[in-house]
Amino acid sequence: MLSYRHGFHAGNFADVLKHCVQMEIIAYLQKKDTPFDYIDTHAGAGLYSLGSDMARKNSEFMTGIGRLFNHSDLPGLRSYLQLVAALNAEKGLKLYPGSPLIAAELLRPQDKAWLFELHPADAEHLRKNLARRRQCQVREEDGFKGLSALLPTRSRRALVLIDPPYEQKDDYQRVVDALKLIHRKMPNAVTALWYPVVERHRIDGLEKQLGSSGIRNIQLFELGVRADEAGHGMTSAGMIVVNPPWTLRSQMDALLPPLAAELSADGDSHYRCDTLVAE
Repeated sequence: MLSYRHGFHAGNFADVLKHCVQMEIIAYLQKKDTPFDYIDTHAGAGLYSLGSDMARKNSEFMTGIGRLFNHSDLPGLRSYLQLVAALNAEKGLKLYPGSPLIAAELLRPQDKAWLFELHPADAEHLRKNLARRRQCQVREEDGFKGLSALLPTRSRRALVLIDPPYEQKDDYQRVVDALKLIHRKMPNAVTALWYPVVERHRIDGLEKQLGSSGIRNIQLFELGVRADEAGHGMTSAGMIVVNPPWTLRSQMDALLPPLAAELSADGDSHYRCDTLVAE
């Protein structure tokens, strides 16, 4: 259960999509002065060395940030690339931030972060990487189980990021249960659910369950590097957003076509911008 380490995948095309969506939602929530809570159910280590043995094993970052850093001028990527560049003070791309560090870089004094990570080594790295961030609470426990105690948050505003590894097949059901829990306990929360496309039928089933869940206002954004095919790992990845900012759809409509073309491995663009359930 604890074999997954995000260090093997940090900075890949799936991270690009996840972190762009994450940053857009945080920026929207911060248009109001009132505080909000950021909750990350599978936080990881927070910061990754792209020169490590782990990152270099498959060099997945070359399918994402490696292609974009110092090479892309897409307007929709500007804030994201500036944040990554700020963490790489020396010339060249050496470090990549995970979602908890991105959140920590963006949070205001009145905002809080609740970061769950079950893997002991990654939880320890996360504590060290965020040691001076008093707003950030690291919890070495199952994020799915930790959600119930946190909701509703005192601020009554929240972004919940859910991105399990899906190595355990029951994660596909656990994410649906988590979205139902959030909807029941804090129906106004923004929830961003990451998913990989390895077996398309599992994503079809996930969409069907959400469509009949009773949850309203659900959008889906997907980015792929090649067409679906069996036996060749992850071909696409997506973000399902409940209660998305009203600006998010237009931003993704503008960003995903050129981004998909830039990252494509087979010369074709693979992306989706869909409304799964209307308001």
